[in-house]
Amino acid sequence: MAELNIVLFEPEIPANTGNIGRTCVATGTRLHLIEPLGFRLDEKSLKRAGMDYWKDLDVTTYINYEDFLERNPGARIYMATTKAKQVYTEVHYEPDCYIMFGKESAGIPEEILVENQETAVRIPMIGDIRSLNLGNSVAIVLYEALRQNNFDHMRLEGHLRNYDWK
Repeated sequence: MAELNIVLFEPEIPANTGNIGRTCVATGTRLHLIEPLGFRLDEKSLKRAGMDYWKDLDVTTYINYEDFLERNPGARIYMATTKAKQVYTEVHYEPDCYIMFGKESAGIPEEILVENQETAVRIPMIGDIRSLNLGNSVAIVLYEALRQNNFDHMRLEGHLRNYDWK
């Protein structure tokens, strides 16, 4: 079974993290938060964005990047960054991989990226757009990883409430 992991490096905006948490619950994905955070985990805006799903979230926090690495030895980590040379669809996401995203104001530090060049991926954009919203970026890359893993353990069809599909 695919057990993907989303890693947020020093996230700053509680609503983004709340939305990402909700996406993780909907996809059976674990969320990892590397401190310092730009908010408290009990903030109202975080819970509002995650709605009533936050209680179902598999979330782990780390005091820093080194703590994350120590507690996840051998993890295959893809670095989502606007600075990468390869597109997020050009790699194969293993069922237990980690996909890291940087903080909203600065991304993943370049000293980390330089150590992980072969797993750095980007979402294509036109012009000089700085970046997409963090929640949108997570959803784009996560759903590609899920697609590559055949949406393992996910419901693939929906149902109407008051009608039947023909």
